[in-house]
Amino acid sequence: MGDMRTLWLIMLVVTLAACSAAGGVTPAASAPASGPAVPSPGEPRAVARDLAVPWAIAFLPGGDALVTERDTARLLRISGSGQVKELATIEGVVPDGEGGLMGVAVKDEQLFVYYTAASDNRIVRYRFTGDTLSEPKVIVQGIPKGGIHNGGRLAFGPDGHLYATTGETGDRPIAQDPGSLGGKILRMTTDGQPAGGNPFGTLVYSLGHRNVQGLAWDGSGRLYASEFGASAYDELNLIEAGGNYGWPEVEGRGDDPKFRNPIVTWDTSEASPSGLAFAAGSLWMGALRGERLWQIPLAADGSPGTPVGHYGGTYGRLRAVSAAPDGTLWAGTSNKDGRGRVREGDDKILAVTP
Repeated sequence: MGDMRTLWLIMLVVTLAACSAAGGVTPAASAPASGPAVPSPGEPRAVARDLAVPWAIAFLPGGDALVTERDTARLLRISGSGQVKELATIEGVVPDGEGGLMGVAVKDEQLFVYYTAASDNRIVRYRFTGDTLSEPKVIVQGIPKGGIHNGGRLAFGPDGHLYATTGETGDRPIAQDPGSLGGKILRMTTDGQPAGGNPFGTLVYSLGHRNVQGLAWDGSGRLYASEFGASAYDELNLIEAGGNYGWPEVEGRGDDPKFRNPIVTWDTSEASPSGLAFAAGSLWMGALRGERLWQIPLAADGSPGTPVGHYGGTYGRLRAVSAAPDGTLWAGTSNKDGRGRVREGDDKILAVTP
């Protein structure tokens, strides 16, 4: 009996060591919840219906939202009551695979969009007064474009600077090249110039990314990013200036001192993460292939608790996630992007009470 028990303990230790060496989930997304129970959000309310691949959501001070559609290049204004108004079709957008009209951000009377053009991805600024857009001004160009991995998220940080995520377009080595704008998180002024304090004196804030599509800051100003993995692990990363997040040398945890480990990983079938927002003490992450809204509770020091998935399979692919001024979350489905099952009323914008 003692020999059997010893053998069982040896097998357990070997199994745990193998999981650790493989860079297992941290914390395990599929593990039983630990610590205090996480309250479930309410049932979503459909704010808007019959959209086409809503990619990003940015809120205006009055509570209305600006929403981009990737493939139509339409910029929409959507009220909390669900009134949808088309403001413009953004000129110069050339939809191509995963590229098109993507990120949107607003600051004062300035509107910024990230889109795929004929030769590159670029960031463009407009003056935005009422519902009127001025002539566009390109503030960043030359971001690599491809049929896949175009990044595309725009967001203003608590420091007042504009952040943008870029993908490596399937050309993996450029993620490690500090001279390339691909596979990076960028940080800039509203004129598209490198923000003061950037680690390399360029637009590059962090590198070694495959395809980041989510950015969010917690209440203490820490920056988090959600990132698509390849075939093993999707990632949630805590972003620090100058940090190298390992792609393509590492996917998931690598425990290599040259690279930053993610703070949470998921199997790629459970996530394919896109939009990210912070509300009610948690990060909320839209999952495309995983078809759910992931909630990642954060401790006071920014460390993650056990992720909890909501609405699994109910609404399909979730891409855009943004925190509204009234405390709700808006999430956009992406079932018309060619990879999902279209449901009645798709694509939708859903309002969730966290």
